[in-house]
Amino acid sequence: MKLEELIAAARGEVEVDLLIEGADVVNTLSGEVYRSDVAICEGTVVGFDCESAKKVLDFPGMVLAPGFIDGHVHLESAMVTVPEYARAVVPRGTTTVVADPHEIANVLGAEGIRYILDSSRLSPLSVFVMLPSCVPATHLETSGACLDATALSEIIDEEGVIGIAEVMNYPGVIFRDPSVLAKMGLAGERRIDGHWPRIDGHCPLLSGRDLAAYVAAGIGSDHECTSLEEAREKLRLGMRIMIREGTAAKNLDDLLPLVNEVNSRRFLFVSDDRHPSDILREGHIDSMVKRAVGAGLDPIVAIQIASLNAAEYFGLRDLGAIAPGRRADIVVLDDLDNLGVQRVLKDGANVAEGGRLLTPIEEAPRPRSSSMNVGRIGPGSFDIKADGNLVRAIGVIPNQIITRSLLTRPKVEGGKVVADLDRDLLEMAVVERHNGTGNVGLGLVNGFGLARGAIATSVAHDSHNIAAVGTNPAEIYRAVSEVRNMGGGLVVVDGGEVEASLPLPIAGLLSDRSMDEVAELIEEVVGAARALGSSLEDPFMTLSFLCLPVIPELKLTDRGLVDVNRFDFVSLFVGEDEEDGARLMARGSGPGR
Repeated sequence: MKLEELIAAARGEVEVDLLIEGADVVNTLSGEVYRSDVAICEGTVVGFDCESAKKVLDFPGMVLAPGFIDGHVHLESAMVTVPEYARAVVPRGTTTVVADPHEIANVLGAEGIRYILDSSRLSPLSVFVMLPSCVPATHLETSGACLDATALSEIIDEEGVIGIAEVMNYPGVIFRDPSVLAKMGLAGERRIDGHWPRIDGHCPLLSGRDLAAYVAAGIGSDHECTSLEEAREKLRLGMRIMIREGTAAKNLDDLLPLVNEVNSRRFLFVSDDRHPSDILREGHIDSMVKRAVGAGLDPIVAIQIASLNAAEYFGLRDLGAIAPGRRADIVVLDDLDNLGVQRVLKDGANVAEGGRLLTPIEEAPRPRSSSMNVGRIGPGSFDIKADGNLVRAIGVIPNQIITRSLLTRPKVEGGKVVADLDRDLLEMAVVERHNGTGNVGLGLVNGFGLARGAIATSVAHDSHNIAAVGTNPAEIYRAVSEVRNMGGGLVVVDGGEVEASLPLPIAGLLSDRSMDEVAELIEEVVGAARALGSSLEDPFMTLSFLCLPVIPELKLTDRGLVDVNRFDFVSLFVGEDEEDGARLMARGSGPGR
């Protein structure tokens, strides 16, 4: 809309496109709720009355709020394309997301980022992209691409790009890694729409001087707080706290008590990683608003956190409020008690009603690059040769992406380490799938509960190699082979037979089916994994994070076992020089304790 036309429409000199009558307006700027009309012209709010309107909508007794904004999301975690994602979240009031496409970027590089951007232009969901800062996430794994500062500089000026995404390599910041600092420096070299791009953070459990150094470097947010104390320290140092409610990591209940009327503008709601079934069953940002209000938070404050706070933090000056000059992204709520989404307007158009999207959506062309290039492997690739009396094992913590580093005695048969089902000690493998290197990382994990069979997935943060957990090498080999043959996906095998699977043919991360279909297939694979004995809420989501070598304590990549606190590889077997000191720990820190 031209400036002259906007001014004329606001002054009532021209007929507006739409006038909304009869509703109360949540003013996130003044913190009030009051009865007011809303005038819209060419997708923009121009004022609160008009001389004439081409169309009038009457919403008596309802409440208008600005469209909800997800401040940090990996769209790929929903395992559907952007249009399908929009079909699910827009009817729930989410009109904008700030996406970090580092999942698909770690597989396809810049091609993957552009695929997300191109897909978003075909849907009624505004998708702003933060450029992945960690492709690869670390030097401890093999990814499908490498995006250095030079490569990112070629993308940062593209429409829809607004900053640098979560800097997971916090040791790289603290110890001044030139490549990490060069990427961060891009945010200080360019202004996007008159705004300095933001740099998002990712620093679980970081504290004290190291945290101060991280914040001093210009990093403005964190979504990895798991305790009130951690969030309070980061808030005091100036970080925006992203309250996350994903599938594997849920922090809303823990962090909400920190929010008060004085500091509430420093918080954002984010979903981060949320599976389709959770979106369809529980909701999206709307569910966080409802739960926050149900826990006692003022509805206006909850809506500010869900809209204006993210808009202001990211410099999205035309979003976050129903006010003149702002984009007409509006959620029509039944009231401030139930907070049920009745309709959604995007750029002034009625795009969703009664929980259903009204507008058709086109799909963008798929990426051309192959995403499944596994080297030569066989059943023997997954044998673990016994080489000591003590081993390090990954200890799963339910509903968290952090793990424990456990020490225990392995079960050995025929000179090989085997799964110990009595102690829930299973074999784990990570198979490189991008460059055909043949890399296979092997380890042990406690907490999955499988009594037989194996599960495998090509969704394995952040490099997305093939990760598998199983009761023996043959089952693991069968599961990995099936993922490779599908072109990516999730699979459960038992006795060498495929019990359930979800193909993900787009980069090994995304399905070409509807979210409803994907949710059904996820339920099938999760159900099949539970039938094998797993008690985890979502074994595949848990498995996907066991390869992430930036989240403490112990993780496994295609290149080996990683002690995240040391940020370096460690052997599976404890060496003789460590054994005497470790033996006591083994008794008190073994699996199941």
